[in-house]
Amino acid sequence: MVFAILPFATGCNGFFVYPGSLPGGSTSGSDYVYVANATTGTLAGFSVGTGTLTAVSGSPYTLGFTPSAVVVNPADTIVFVAGTSGGLGYIAAYSIGSGGALTLLTNNAVGVASEVAMDVSPNGEWLLGLDRSGQALGSAIVDEYTINTSTGALTLGTGVSYNIGSASLSPTPGSVVPSGIKIAPGGGLVFVALGTAGTMDFTFNQSSTSGALTASQTAFLASGSGLADNALTVSPNGSYLYVARSGTNGGVAAYTISGSSGVLAPVSGTPLAAGTQPYSVVVNSAGTDVYVANRTSGSISGYSVASNGTLAALGQSPYNSGNSVTALAIDKTGDYLLAAAYGGSPDLWLYSFDSSVAGKLDLSNTYSTGSDPTNPVAIAATH
Repeated sequence: MVFAILPFATGCNGFFVYPGSLPGGSTSGSDYVYVANATTGTLAGFSVGTGTLTAVSGSPYTLGFTPSAVVVNPADTIVFVAGTSGGLGYIAAYSIGSGGALTLLTNNAVGVASEVAMDVSPNGEWLLGLDRSGQALGSAIVDEYTINTSTGALTLGTGVSYNIGSASLSPTPGSVVPSGIKIAPGGGLVFVALGTAGTMDFTFNQSSTSGALTASQTAFLASGSGLADNALTVSPNGSYLYVARSGTNGGVAAYTISGSSGVLAPVSGTPLAAGTQPYSVVVNSAGTDVYVANRTSGSISGYSVASNGTLAALGQSPYNSGNSVTALAIDKTGDYLLAAAYGGSPDLWLYSFDSSVAGKLDLSNTYSTGSDPTNPVAIAATH
């Protein structure tokens, strides 16, 4: 594999900065979920109750751009929403206040950056965005921003782009399609899903003033027809990587993560079959069950995780879900799974975990995220 480190082309100027102190303070103990709606350009917020969701005050919030990604910082004080308008990129920062209500802190203008996925480092000091602005040139750009935790302002750090020379790979991959990014719980590793180019991992020094993001392992490719890595997540203990992979012989792929450089090795039996077009993946808070959203099938596949990391289909999986289910999240308590359906009507599905059949999903209720069609594309929950 050949990598070329290219100059970073985006800027971080033209901020609107909230003039006061961060409102709301810590929201420790509060259970909220936020959904980004592409068609309406809004962010919907809900408070999670006992088997119910309640819209937070002021929801849905008008963003002023078309959103593509959303993430909550580890302190549960700021929601970051990324998107584009008129060819320019924005990452809005909202403070989480009483009852989960949001107040705009900063609308960060980030040049031509177009983040399709984001994550925040465990120490809360870095926001990493997976940028598709270089996709036409065959590049996946990881944007590194330092976070002002008082104002939500982002400052561009060390930005790198990796131009994967597909002609040098065997088997030769298709186009690089930036799809997902996840920082491991310890903060030392970053994993990036690149569509048909597979998955890459990086070492990351979250304590460094420069971020020190360094390519560690080349794109990990699997055999099969039309395979594409669409999303990924890491187990709570940092031992396993799970990938939602579409295409023939796709499904959910599991890998062990070893060493400080994050060497990946496939778990026995991986990948396990899922529905059509696995598009999002989450692991429960205990690390015992993994769930994959099957976008084309409109279903969620569930798997149990054995002590050696092998996966097995859960009872009665797959579970019925919304039209074009696109994004999944586990709530702060770990008691509920939430699924955003791009096809809408309804837009948001709330599941509890069955008391008799381990890991099985039971539908609690469904909700609207605004005036349909909202077309939700991303979902994030407090931690």
